[in-house]
Amino acid sequence: MYSPTRLLRWLLVPLLAFCSLHAMADTPAGAAQALHLLSYLGADYPATVANGEVLDAVEYGEQLEFIAALQGLIVALPTRPEQAGLERGVAELRQGIERRDEGGRVAAQARQLAASLAKAYAISQAPAITPDPTRGAPLFAQHCSVCHGAQGAGDGPAGIGLEPPPANLRDAARMDRLSLYDLFSTIGLGIDGTDMAAFADQLDARQRWDLASYIAGFSAAQAPQAKPFNLAVLADTTPAEVARQQGEEAAAAFRAQRAQPPQQQRGPLQLIEHTRTTLEQSLAAYRRSEREQAYDLSVGAYLEGFELVESALNNLDPLQRKATEKALMAYRQALQDGLSVAQAAQRLELAKVELGKSAALLDVNGLSDSLSFFSSLLILLREGLEVILVLAAILAFLRNTGQQQAVRSVHIGWGLALLAGVGTWALAAYLIDVSGAQREMLEGITALFASVMVLWLGVWMHDRRHAAAWQDYIKSSLVGGGGRFGFALLAFFSVYRELFEVILFYETLWLQAGPQGHGMVLAGAAAALLLLLGLAWVILRGSRKLPLATFFSANAVLLCALSVVFAGHGVAALQEAGVLGTRPLAFFEFDWLGIHADAYGLSAQALALLAIVLFYGRSWLGERRRGQVGTV
Repeated sequence: MYSPTRLLRWLLVPLLAFCSLHAMADTPAGAAQALHLLSYLGADYPATVANGEVLDAVEYGEQLEFIAALQGLIVALPTRPEQAGLERGVAELRQGIERRDEGGRVAAQARQLAASLAKAYAISQAPAITPDPTRGAPLFAQHCSVCHGAQGAGDGPAGIGLEPPPANLRDAARMDRLSLYDLFSTIGLGIDGTDMAAFADQLDARQRWDLASYIAGFSAAQAPQAKPFNLAVLADTTPAEVARQQGEEAAAAFRAQRAQPPQQQRGPLQLIEHTRTTLEQSLAAYRRSEREQAYDLSVGAYLEGFELVESALNNLDPLQRKATEKALMAYRQALQDGLSVAQAAQRLELAKVELGKSAALLDVNGLSDSLSFFSSLLILLREGLEVILVLAAILAFLRNTGQQQAVRSVHIGWGLALLAGVGTWALAAYLIDVSGAQREMLEGITALFASVMVLWLGVWMHDRRHAAAWQDYIKSSLVGGGGRFGFALLAFFSVYRELFEVILFYETLWLQAGPQGHGMVLAGAAAALLLLLGLAWVILRGSRKLPLATFFSANAVLLCALSVVFAGHGVAALQEAGVLGTRPLAFFEFDWLGIHADAYGLSAQALALLAIVLFYGRSWLGERRRGQVGTV
């Protein structure tokens, strides 16, 4: 018995194929549709035939319909030298299906034809940006779980009664016959004659790759650490192919990596080239009016390319690093503002010029000893200065007021931050491979949180600089668990927000310096550490000689200033992650103070300054009122 839905599918397939001949024959979409059908045949045919016997007559009939549609698509494609060979290959594939050949053989034929088709018609089967399954998770929950179920088992409430039922995405055997590109293609094009809709109009290419990677995770398991597969291989190869060629252990590693694609390890010049080519793809998408895709590509070009060489370039020429970054941000903003294609292209050309200058600087064999030493010193000194100022100020305050219990809480806070920073780096490097966007998001959020925390502490100190009963207040409030926890939390975030970035900077410098420069890198880090410890000692020792009111005021000013700095750094990090746009202004820049010539960053810092004025104004009015009452 054939259900009405099954019958409708049989009637629709020839019609859809006929429409495809006219609508897609002269565009790459026709080749993409043919590639999609080949992946469908390769994945589903093995379950319909065994030992020359048909196991499911309806599914087998569908295979015949789809191979006929595929032949029509191939014939109608634009002429290529390889087209005749493709036509013969599809004819042989059809004969194999009609002979009820063994499933593995037919699946292999389909995969080989797919590879030939992709090469002949220049179909890219690799994503421009490394897929991020964490972005795919909410997309699956929103668009897919209603039919496929929350865990991908095909048991969603909307899938009840559908014929055929939603695919079980946890079916390891079937998923092993699908590449990541096959999943991406199915999400975009859907499956004709079924309830699997096409999402190309709702999800851009980056979202579909993210979703495909997340779906691949349903049939993957943790695997031993292995050499990373190239992103192109992860995208266009199936686990079944890897298992045949390299064994099951390699296939297990392959499944794990395509579910959580690792960031590719590339040299500085390769990263610069990746940025350039991805930007060109971005402009091409912009010309096609695919603005979201163009913007995503511009963000990926920065995060997965130039950002990874920023610290190395900063060691060579900070001004060139800044000029290149501004050019990249200007192109990104052109896309966001909807400028004309000509204007966007002009900004892209300027960015490519700056990228070329940066590439020329990075095209060196290692760093000199002196440059390795001073680069290492400046990395730790630059990133550690803000941390040491915050911690030294807190510790000096607590020791001057005899709060030893709270001192121990601060030490616990920054000690845990060291462990968390190293742990995050290890997690990012060896387990989950934190993306550039996630790294910038983490930096931005912790910087903004630290800005609020140090502002609170600065105002708190200022309010108590003249309090006659400040000691009683500390004993009743600060010594309690809540007060100690607040200081420990501030110490934790002050250290954690810098540590992860410091480690990444040193990784880059270590590679750039080469084996001959490792000693100078370590020497520079040691020198910076001694300078930072000396600064902390000076603050702690000098603070003991200051009158209490002067000490409180100095600490309050320092912490409030750091609040403004952190606000600027936080907004800049979120802009680099693509969360916030940019609004360049004619203004001076000073990276160490978090000052960037951008309306959003300066607005955040102005907001922090306004909060300081309001809080300090409130304190000043309170003092005046108390003075008037005392006079009366």
